[in-house]
Amino acid sequence: MSDPQALKQEILRLTREYSRQVHGPFRPASDPERKPWKAGTTIPYAARVFMEDEVEAAVSSTLDFWLTLGSEGAAMEKELAAFLGVRHSLLVNSGSSANLVAISALTSGKLPDTRRIKPGDEVITVAAGFPTTVAPIVQVGAVPVFIDADPITGNARCGQLEAAYKEGKTKAVMMAHALGNPFDLAVTLSFCRKYDLWLVEDNCDALGCCYSMPRPLAESLGFSENSPGLDEGPDRVVRWTGTWGDISTQSFYPPHHLTMGEGGAVNIVRHQKLKVVAESFRDWGRDCWCPSGIDNTCNKRFGWQLGELPEGYDHKYTYSHLGFNLKPLDPQAAIGRVQLRRLPEFIKARKQNWDTLRRGLAVHGDLLEFSLPTHATAWNPEYGFSWDATGCRTDCSWFGFKIGVRPGAPFTRTALAQELDRNLIGNRMLFGGNLLRQPALAQLRQDHPEAVRVVGEMDGADAIMNSTLFLGTYPGLTSSMLGKMLDVIVSYCNSMSCDAT
Repeated sequence: MSDPQALKQEILRLTREYSRQVHGPFRPASDPERKPWKAGTTIPYAARVFMEDEVEAAVSSTLDFWLTLGSEGAAMEKELAAFLGVRHSLLVNSGSSANLVAISALTSGKLPDTRRIKPGDEVITVAAGFPTTVAPIVQVGAVPVFIDADPITGNARCGQLEAAYKEGKTKAVMMAHALGNPFDLAVTLSFCRKYDLWLVEDNCDALGCCYSMPRPLAESLGFSENSPGLDEGPDRVVRWTGTWGDISTQSFYPPHHLTMGEGGAVNIVRHQKLKVVAESFRDWGRDCWCPSGIDNTCNKRFGWQLGELPEGYDHKYTYSHLGFNLKPLDPQAAIGRVQLRRLPEFIKARKQNWDTLRRGLAVHGDLLEFSLPTHATAWNPEYGFSWDATGCRTDCSWFGFKIGVRPGAPFTRTALAQELDRNLIGNRMLFGGNLLRQPALAQLRQDHPEAVRVVGEMDGADAIMNSTLFLGTYPGLTSSMLGKMLDVIVSYCNSMSCDAT
């Protein structure tokens, strides 16, 4: 075959056929070609969900062999930003790297001196969660200030923010939306506006979650527009999580809402300058904003004088930050673009799977404690959630189904996790539990007590550490897989209750 393009199309045709034959178990549960789950095989808590379109996109991009971030990456950055309704999205190689870039950007000398984070400044965060929400705070020389977590929502107890504030020291709040449940954005934004603080939303577990508030409250916080595709009527403002703060982060690791294999993103919500500095930290710390392989976008490549360099020093080799190289590959972005188109159906599946598990386990509400969305006060199988008096609401794109074992239950969280393991049902702790109990933080506090500050007792974070696990809600879970999960947990609760009597 002498025509290269015809040859490529034949390769891609065969690629699609190969994917259909080999990757059937990874198709969405709703797809009619999905291979059925076999009893006695593992039910993972999360997994990549894809079809032949993703495989074709990856192979096509690889055949072009640009490899480093290029046209596919640029397209995905625009498409992700458009989906969220933010000013810019920058792709990086992981969600952890996204958090590192986000907090590093706030240390830039290009920001106003009164607002930039300097060594010894403080960033408020939450004790329960994933370590790389907190580690970058330490890595840039700032002090993480820990507030407690609520065992029901998994999120920060935002009523403690005021107690955590220290005048002249506190510069930012950086917290995650736990397991796809938004934290209290109304309280947090009001606090940040009051003290002119940055808000960094770790949105890695929460792509596709919504938070809404009454329009007068939203407008008082500087928000009047809904996110694209969202509308709850003229009296409310509804936006995706990751679009309320100043900067937010995403993870595209396989368990997350969409995947590039490895990968992540930094979302710049409003401030153009944050895009420039975040991109610099991602790209070696250089001052030049030309894409790889392109020169002289500014038309004065040899016309700058920065730092103590001689005038006219090549702008492509001028560094304004001590940065990193954290870009993903273009074939990854090609996969991500296809995944992004699937995101609405993935969000819908996660909500349905959470609801199936909640209804199926309601019979054992005496032994098990279930998560509630932030601002919800109760759940009813007929009417769904009831809400508090704030007027704020959350609509969760659940990363997982959180279960707490109640005090006095005839079994422990660990015993339940072991029973799930025996039945090949994937489960996880709420990541690091109380991070202050982790060896790394315990050692840091021992070696450098001034490197960390703790506000009050961490009873909620300890409860999460001791009593909580979560199951999967990912869109590859079939009805038979969910049924098996419910059968195992209900049967175990029944048997343990009988033994106890």
